Formats: sequence, C-alpha cells, structure tokens
Amino acid sequence: MDRSSFRHRAPRTRSVVLASAVLAVGISPFAVAATGDALREGVRNGTTNRETEIVANIGAGSGAKGGYATRQSNLSTSGGGAVYGCRSGAGGTPANQLPCIRANNLAAGRAFEFNAQNGLLGGSITVGNGGDSRKPFTTNATGVADGLNADRVDGLDAAQVVASARTKANLDADTVDGFDATQLRSRWVLVNAAGQIEAQSGGFSIVAAYPQGTAAAGNVYIQSGDDLTDNGIQATIALQNQVNQGGGTATGTDEGADENLEFSGEITATRCQIPGVVECGPAGAKNLSSFVVSPRNSDGTATTPDTRKRFYVSITE
Repeated sequence: MDRSSFRHRAPRTRSVVLASAVLAVGISPFAVAATGDALREGVRNGTTNRETEIVANIGAGSGAKGGYATRQSNLSTSGGGAVYGCRSGAGGTPANQLPCIRANNLAAGRAFEFNAQNGLLGGSITVGNGGDSRKPFTTNATGVADGLNADRVDGLDAAQVVASARTKANLDADTVDGFDATQLRSRWVLVNAAGQIEAQSGGFSIVAAYPQGTAAAGNVYIQSGDDLTDNGIQATIALQNQVNQGGGTATGTDEGADENLEFSGEITATRCQIPGVVECGPAGAKNLSSFVVSPRNSDGTATTPDTRKRFYVSITE
C-alpha cells in the first residue's frame, strides 16, 4: 500500500473511531446526582442541598407483579446492606425534626417489615443518654401486639415485682380514694326490744332509747362513731318468733289484721341534724355522727315495751 492510499483512507478511519467512542458513551450506564454530577462508585459523592428523588412505577399494570423502586444488597458475609445517618433534633416530624428513616405507606397496607431470615434475634433498639427516661419507641395504637412479651414494670421483671411487693416498706394497697377497708365496708348494729345493742360490727353506742316523758319516747338515738353526711342508713325489723305479743295461745296464732304483733310493724331511720329536715332531741345526738330510729306499730302508733321489736340498722359508705 502506498502513501497516497493511506492518506486517502485516514479520514474515514478517524470517523469510525470517533463514532465508536460516542456510541460507547451513549450506551454505558451511569447516573447523575442532584448536583448535576454523575454518581461515582466506591467514593464519596458531593453534598447536595436538595432531595435526590427516585420515583418508580413498578407493577402498576393490572395483574403485574410488584417490586421495589431501589434495592440495596451486600453479598459479603459480614453484612451491611445500607446505612442512613442524619443529625435530627428532638421532637420528630411534628417538630420538623425529620427522622433518619421514614417509611410512609399512603394506602392501607404495612409501612415496614423487618425479617431476620435465620437468626434468633430480630434486631435491637438502643437509646443513648437519658437514664431511666429512655424509651425504645412510642405508639398511639391500643390493640394487642401479637407475640410482644413485656416482662418488666418500672424496670422490674415479674419475679422482682412480686419480691418488691412482699418486702417494700409502707406498701399500702388497702385504700380506695383515701378510704381504708374498714371505711368502705357496710357497718351494722342489732338493737333489742329494750333498746340495747345486742350485736354490732363495731363503733356504735346508744345515746338514748325510748326516752320517757319526751316527744321522742318512741325513738332510739344511736351514735355511729363516724360522720354520716355522705352515708346511707337502712333499718329493718328483726324476726322474733319466740315472743308472744299478740296474746294468742301460741306465737303467731292470733287472727285478724295486724294482730300477730310479733310479725308486723314499721320502722324508719335517718341521720340527725339535717337543716330544715331533722332535729334530734337528746343533746348527745345533736351531731353529724348520730342517727335516729323510729319503730312503729302497723297502724303508725308508737310502740310500747310490750310491742317493741328487735331491729337492724346498716350503714353504707
């Protein structure tokens, strides 16, 4: 080949080489960062002041199989699929302090899934400074989390809670709204026909029983030992079938309405000193801890020593 022939073909050769280079660049895969620079493999890329968005529409068609917009994986046995770091302050999204990672599902499905394929531990959540005020997470959900086992209360496991309850000084589980068990229970007193306490739960005493020569001769005044302002009082006649008050040959054999006096009668009760409603006569009953009981015959007349009956009074808190 002579020189003239070479000079004739050289321009064509140079054009082919140039076109090949341009084609190679055109079909080579590369990405461009938000700064306008290409993303470079294996090195730190530039710092951007705008979001780098990757938007996909994988599996959008009817019946199409879905996929992920991006996938990061590390084939190394030492792990390390992805790491995200940030410098967000306290308060989270409501305080415009964005978390390092946020998964936001705009539909009704799950926002995240974590799967440890073969491991015995799913992961860990560690929190830095803060002492006992540190929390692993918060939630507004109130449903039961299946499989979640919370074995600690105030930092103690179940065995420690039991041990603490057994040994803790001044532990008081005997009050409700400031009232102890003795204050919460119903109290009662049984008064016999003579106006004397026959039995009681405790704290009761007779102020005056059927005081003769007074307008209160048909009443019994009792001191309860406690303020009765917010208590209930209920009085009932106590059965007595071994006392013959009707005059029959046997107890309860009298005929006619209200003639079986041992099985009939009426009774009412109220606390003393209710302004504009109740004023108790005996001086010892003029207080908020006393109450009056008024037994009556079925016709409304006051009972007499021959017609009086035993009665119960219950005080409820």
